Amino acid sequence: MKGQSARSQPAKAQPSKAQPARNQSAKAQPAKAQPSKAQPARNQSAKAQPAKPAAARTPRAPQQRRPEGRPPARSQAAVRPRPKTRPPQRPKALKLAEPKRRLRVITVVLSLVFSVFAGRLVQLQLVDADALAADANTNRYLNIPITAERGSIMSSDGVALAATVDAYDITADPAMFTPDATGIPDAPEQAAALLSPVLGVSKEKLAADLHTPKTRYKRLAAQQTPAAKNQISDLKSTLERQAGSRTCQAQKKLLGKPADQGGRTRVDNECANPLAGVFNRETQKRIYPADGLAANLVGFVNGEGEGAGGLELQYQKMLAGKDGRSSYAQAGGRLVPTAGGSMDAAVPGSDVKLTINRDIQWAAQKAITDQVANSGAEKGYVVVQDVKTGQVLAMATAPGFNPNDLSLSKQSQLGNAALQDAYEPGSTAKLMSLAAVLDSGKANWDTKVTVPNRLVRAGQQFKDDVEHGDWYLTLAGVLAKSSNIGTIEAIETLGDGDQLKANQVLDGYMRKFGVAQPTGLNFPGETPGMLKKPEDLVASEKYNISFGQGPLQMNALQATSVYSTIANGGVRVAPSIVQGTTGPDGKFTPTPPGEQTRVVSEQTAKTLTSMLESVVDDEQGTGGKAAIPGYRIAGKTGTANRGAANGVGYDGYTASFIGFAPADAPRYTVSCTLQGPVNGHFGGQLCGPVFKQVMEFTLKTMQVPPSGSQAPNLPVEWKP
Repeated sequence: MKGQSARSQPAKAQPSKAQPARNQSAKAQPAKAQPSKAQPARNQSAKAQPAKPAAARTPRAPQQRRPEGRPPARSQAAVRPRPKTRPPQRPKALKLAEPKRRLRVITVVLSLVFSVFAGRLVQLQLVDADALAADANTNRYLNIPITAERGSIMSSDGVALAATVDAYDITADPAMFTPDATGIPDAPEQAAALLSPVLGVSKEKLAADLHTPKTRYKRLAAQQTPAAKNQISDLKSTLERQAGSRTCQAQKKLLGKPADQGGRTRVDNECANPLAGVFNRETQKRIYPADGLAANLVGFVNGEGEGAGGLELQYQKMLAGKDGRSSYAQAGGRLVPTAGGSMDAAVPGSDVKLTINRDIQWAAQKAITDQVANSGAEKGYVVVQDVKTGQVLAMATAPGFNPNDLSLSKQSQLGNAALQDAYEPGSTAKLMSLAAVLDSGKANWDTKVTVPNRLVRAGQQFKDDVEHGDWYLTLAGVLAKSSNIGTIEAIETLGDGDQLKANQVLDGYMRKFGVAQPTGLNFPGETPGMLKKPEDLVASEKYNISFGQGPLQMNALQATSVYSTIANGGVRVAPSIVQGTTGPDGKFTPTPPGEQTRVVSEQTAKTLTSMLESVVDDEQGTGGKAAIPGYRIAGKTGTANRGAANGVGYDGYTASFIGFAPADAPRYTVSCTLQGPVNGHFGGQLCGPVFKQVMEFTLKTMQVPPSGSQAPNLPVEWKP
């Protein structure tokens, strides 16, 4: 059974020597031997022929049959060879690359990479260096100054007389107006035509500023209003949208290309944005809320925002603060936020608080402005001072000016005549002469003085302002009637017959009163006045100096301070006009009190006060128009020949009145001065009413109670 089964199911062919064809096939592709229990004979044969390693099965060859249908007996020689088939391929073993070859490949690749880098560096640093530098010129850091906020100037009650508001500087980058940058040859001219009506600057000047491509920053107009800034920004945005259209972008791409490629040398005007290089920088603008109020004192700034006159100039450094600086990268006129930058913050300026009372300043300014117009005077000034502290409460000049629009004023109106004019004070200076006589003990208020119609000294005849016979006056009467001759006679007593000695004594008192000395305000352009030394006085100068003419000149504040000294019991307090300053940290620093100097004794000051009351109260006094009902007034008129503008001789008059009140408890001094009046020239007539108007307003504003006693009414005459 087993044998039949074996014959009916031929076993898998095994390679043997009797089958060369199969052996050849097996050599080409070895097959695995598969032992089987159904083929014992072949298994035994396999033992005689060791099996080769296992391989894929070899296909069987078809068997031939006999005609009678029975298969012939199997023999190795009778087996017909099977057709050749493609043997299964044996898997290839993995071969590792050779290390040396791999290193050579890597070396070659790296060499090529580094060669490319080196070539690019040569191109950047040598071949294209100039072109790249030009390109970088349009994308670089810009340094923009940051203007510090200017401090305010305030009145005594903290109201701003000069303040700072937001404004904008209109700037440009001229390098962005070249034909290469804009695509048009006349970008500066087109920009100038657009900006001129908005900025109020001529087209020629704007175009010239923009034709400076080597300059990266140009200020076209300073301190423009927000409205002007917005108008330019809107116009710039409109042009930018128009230039960004597809048609315009296509034109820009053709710029610089050859003509055979459709290149262009410029873009159409509709595709250009000549304002691309125009910018605005936030800054400040100086304004004066009260217009011309105290303008002569506060001053003004120039087009750069720097102090150019008055306190604005004097305190420029303190008010200006410290500017900062901002650095940022820009490309094509736009900020590059990722490029970084730096900023040094600005330090705001300090605020300056004045001693000026706005209400009193307004009253003083109105009074002197009206009187200058009424009298036809060239100019005039009023000063109001606190006798105890030396603080100036008002300093008004006329004509004035409006610092918000300097174009409406003449150059001569921009100063502060109350401090900058040196003039011969005339009879108001007699107070110093009689103070020297009284304080030296050479006379009393009731000393009898005989005043002739003419007095000859140094070969010259001296006279009073009116013709008269002999006057028999007390020393108080000499002051009340403002006698030049009586004053000369009183001064002569100081030298006991030696005029040089008398003038030396007078000179000492005048200088202690502050004549020819700085007031201490350090105001720009302030004059210290003039006082000739006694040794230098010649001829009539030795005498007319005693009544305020000739070698004596003062400014209005100096003259006012003389009367404040008497009102303060003979003690001079240096004038001040600034209460203090407030720094950026908010800390207020008060101004130190004014220096005090005793000039005359308290008794002398009291006597002089009573004598000055006679000027106003006595019917023979020259200052009756200065009287204020309910208040005792002490004051003195002045009528002086005015020095000619060329410095030679006299031309016109200086009219003045200076006084203080209440005389029984002095608080304030008011002075009025008119230069070159034509409708009258006497001080009592022209300045007396101004004094009354300003002093009355001051007393009410400061709530000073009326006098509680009557004036002494010192006798002004004596009977021979």
